[in-house]
Amino acid sequence: MKFCIGSDAPGEAPNAIADALRDHGHDVDLCGPLAGQEAGWADVARDVASRVAAGSADQGVLFCWTGTGVSIAANKVPGIRAALCGDAETARGARAWNDANVLCLSLRTTTPILAREILEAWLSGSPDPSEAEQIARIEPA
Repeated sequence: MKFCIGSDAPGEAPNAIADALRDHGHDVDLCGPLAGQEAGWADVARDVASRVAAGSADQGVLFCWTGTGVSIAANKVPGIRAALCGDAETARGARAWNDANVLCLSLRTTTPILAREILEAWLSGSPDPSEAEQIARIEPA
């Protein structure tokens, strides 16, 4: 699977996520400051979300100080279901019940250990079609 990871600032948690994804055998593309490019949180979120929506990445992971900004910005891209997750069970539920395709995390509160726990739960969750259908019914055509 191919993941795109973006953050408006470098940090230990984004590095931990990238390393963990590679350890699982996934391909990882970095966006924004993680790739040495200047970009604010909204631009990074749009870039990652657009790649996921276009199919050039299967899923995305986004970081900003609180995680809220990148979550809101990513969800503006049609086809994106970005979920701000602060713990493993929320991440597992976001995948299972919401078919979330972009994981959003806080640079401020997410330690590298917590980031890995959240990612493990995210990767272990698989969408429940009957749950995801509820969102599909209200998405614009």
